[in-house]
Amino acid sequence: MRDFATSDSPRVQAQLDRLGALSVPEGRLGLETIRALLARLGDPHKRLPPVFHVAGTNGKGSTCAILRAMLEAEGYRVHATISPHLVRYNERIRLAGHLIDDDHLAGVLAEVLDLGADLNPSFFEVTIAAAFAEFARVAADACVVEVGMGGRFDATNVLGPEVLAACGIAALGLDHERFLLAPEDGVPTVPLERIAFEKAGIAKPGVPLVTQEYATGMTKAVLDQAMRAGARPALRGLDWFTEVGETIAYRDRHGTLDLPLPVLAGPHQADNAALAVAMLRHQNALAVSEASIRQGLASAKWPARLQRLKSGPLIGTREVWLDGGHNPSAGTALARHFQHRRFHLIIGMLANKDPAALTAPLAANAASISAVPVPTHEWHPAEAFGPAAVAYADAPAALAALPQDGLPVLIAGSLYLSGEMLRLNGELPD
Repeated sequence: MRDFATSDSPRVQAQLDRLGALSVPEGRLGLETIRALLARLGDPHKRLPPVFHVAGTNGKGSTCAILRAMLEAEGYRVHATISPHLVRYNERIRLAGHLIDDDHLAGVLAEVLDLGADLNPSFFEVTIAAAFAEFARVAADACVVEVGMGGRFDATNVLGPEVLAACGIAALGLDHERFLLAPEDGVPTVPLERIAFEKAGIAKPGVPLVTQEYATGMTKAVLDQAMRAGARPALRGLDWFTEVGETIAYRDRHGTLDLPLPVLAGPHQADNAALAVAMLRHQNALAVSEASIRQGLASAKWPARLQRLKSGPLIGTREVWLDGGHNPSAGTALARHFQHRRFHLIIGMLANKDPAALTAPLAANAASISAVPVPTHEWHPAEAFGPAAVAYADAPAALAALPQDGLPVLIAGSLYLSGEMLRLNGELPD
């Protein structure tokens, strides 16, 4: 499925229309196309400031946000690329701390699309080529790069040891099974071990590969990839340790840190924060002080991941939480956050996602379930979320129908839905 994007800038929209028309031959895997496209741009991915490359099923975006906040707290200028965007395509490319402006965005997209017209690149390959081209042209001290999907065959995996400061792997779970579990010889056959194998495909010679703690078979798959690549693994529970309570108690060979919990909501964010800390402490490219680590934990922003919306035109003054999670790991994290509270659930999920991933862990505390469409995509109807679910034309209609009973509201199930909610409430990610 292609991402959809619109812009108020006619110049940008003209290029987004070209992006939206791209298609990828079914079953195409590999890095040949993105390498060819980058070669025509002068191989900008080989001329980047030190790069922090992060993969994972859940938490990779939050880890990137926390890393960027810590690096910026130290005074570094940081490029970043994330996916997907929530409201504006510009969110995918951050240059030295600021979202790319429309003029630069229109220009670089036109350049990449023109150069690669005969290569049949994907939406994401064009995006990454554009991001890396701009990263090489604009002065900065570091880059934070989020893997799009998987790792081994992701377009970001052209990054080599000449630019990488550290690679990280966040929490692992089942997602994008159609692509990441496609039959192939010589790969793990146990689903979660295959996922770990794919994510660890970002390992590079001599580069730290910093991971969370996984089940034994998954850890073996990660280590196999690290050994094959010649990477330097740094595993939680072996090379670094974290205990989460009222604070984050972190320790590794360099010593111990007693850190505050991150400002990002949800108990799972402490684990993402610990991974960001471990990545910084296992690399040697940039010095980051404990004070900057603390400041980054207090200032990191990551929209639509257990984000409490501000009072605005969509929600008024009601307590409304927004989360784009759509897999079992996300459902578990949401259930932990709301384990002692009743709430109203407004849910919209893509047709290729499993409704039970969220409804199973959340149903016990859900006072009501309202099912809504996901804008511009195919979505699950209300009956997919159980007999108690009620269908509404859209999320604003569902919100308006809820009783004024003082219970909070959770809008969840899709980042595309989350982006529409942010737009309607006037909270554009910056």
